[in-house]
Amino acid sequence: MSLRHFFACVVFLIFFVHFSAHAQNPATTAAVSEYVKAEMQRQHIPGLSLLVVKDSKIIRAEGFGLANVELQVSVKPETIFQSGSVGKQFTATAVMMLVEEGKIGLDDPLTKYFTDAPASWKDVTVRELLSHTAGFGDYPKDFDLRKDWTEDEELKLIESIPLAYPPGTKWEYSNFGYVTLGILIHRVTGEFYGDFLQQRIFQPLGMQSTRIISEADIVPNRSAGYRLVNGKLKNQEWVSPVVNTTADGSLYFSILDLAKWDVALYTEKLLKRSSLDLMWTPVKLKNGQPNQGDYGFGWVIEQRAGHRCINHDGSWQGFETAIARYVDDQLTVVALANLADSEPGKIARHVAEMYLADK
Repeated sequence: MSLRHFFACVVFLIFFVHFSAHAQNPATTAAVSEYVKAEMQRQHIPGLSLLVVKDSKIIRAEGFGLANVELQVSVKPETIFQSGSVGKQFTATAVMMLVEEGKIGLDDPLTKYFTDAPASWKDVTVRELLSHTAGFGDYPKDFDLRKDWTEDEELKLIESIPLAYPPGTKWEYSNFGYVTLGILIHRVTGEFYGDFLQQRIFQPLGMQSTRIISEADIVPNRSAGYRLVNGKLKNQEWVSPVVNTTADGSLYFSILDLAKWDVALYTEKLLKRSSLDLMWTPVKLKNGQPNQGDYGFGWVIEQRAGHRCINHDGSWQGFETAIARYVDDQLTVVALANLADSEPGKIARHVAEMYLADK
């Protein structure tokens, strides 16, 4: 173990001591448990992991229900879920690291990095890709999720799809935009974007369970993903290994790792404050108006009942996820569920309201 890693472990051990020591209102604690269990029953969610962080201290990290229905394994704080699009914030952070290093310019045209791209890409900037204002589309309805696409094949497919609108004139959520950002990181650094995340974000923060998805590897505490078909619970549908590694949201993580991530975002350990503020400011369109998605770089920025909330939801392969950071209140709630089309974002929002009311 390196000295740096040792000290990181010591710091987080101190952080976790507060988890058990931080006082909570027993009535709120009981009410949250009752609410979560009721919502899980209503939504038919097999398992859910809930995190509440206040003032950079974990005040709740709890599992509900089953991580694996067939094996009757309970969810616990260490249980690993798939990220879905919550993973986009890590991709955006990686890009901003390269921006700070002068290796990428936010207003650079994509043709600077993709020299064989269609001519229309010369009008698309990195900033627009990060904010879903580039005119890029999403996976076509006939996209073969079971084909083992290479990175070059995916890029050629993305390049073949005409822009949906002139860049910077509209907001439209685009997974393909973030797939392209992952390829951009690879081109600029010479490293697969997942390796870059591991070296520059996950390892420095001690996020030991967070990694790119792999169905082949032995992954301790991995939960199973599910879907409802005619009211019956089924396993997640299989997708090809490469499709499960793209930068639009193909990570494993636990709530304990997301607690470390949340704490780091209040510091400048990863990025300068000016870069974080840029990520958490809705990007303006070319007409000077805020984009319709209230989207920054990898995050949605909203006002919820008078509280500024930086948040994102995710959905992928039998999992639904949500992180909501009420930054002015120093409160973060994360809910991770292992059922497709469930609503952990609703649960996270209501739990946050319960804690915000408990002052």
